[in-house]
This record gives sequence, C-alpha cells and structure tokens, in this order.
Amino acid sequence: MQQPFMAYENDTDGFTIGELQIKNGMEIITIEGTLEITKDRQGLEAALKLKRAVDAAIDALKRDRNLPDSIRD
Repeated sequence: MQQPFMAYENDTDGFTIGELQIKNGMEIITIEGTLEITKDRQGLEAALKLKRAVDAAIDALKRDRNLPDSIRD
C-alpha cells in the first residue's frame, strides 16, 4: 500500500503517474508532464492517483489559517 501524499509537508516526496511527475515542496507542489487517462481500469487508477494528490493539496491549503494571498511578488 502506497503512503498517502502529505502535501506541503516536505521537499522530498514525489511520485510518477504515467509520464506525469508530482513533486512535493514546503511551499509549492509541482506537476509536470503528460498523463493519458484511458477509458479502462488503468485509466481509472491513474485518475484516482491524480485526484488523491490534488485533494491532499486542497485539504492542506484549506487547513492553513495563515494562507497568504501570494507567495510570489
């Protein structure tokens, strides 16, 4: 069983779905590459992995009571 993606918790976690790379960071999560979501069981699994990563990021952002308007100038 794969460990859950802990969004914004460290600068080391990351994983790949197809050709899509998801890299964790303390302030930025980077998603790069291409992901084909085919209409089959493999496509469903790929879509669910992507959804779990995005859901983890959204949940972490919602929990942050000191969320700035922007971290970039």
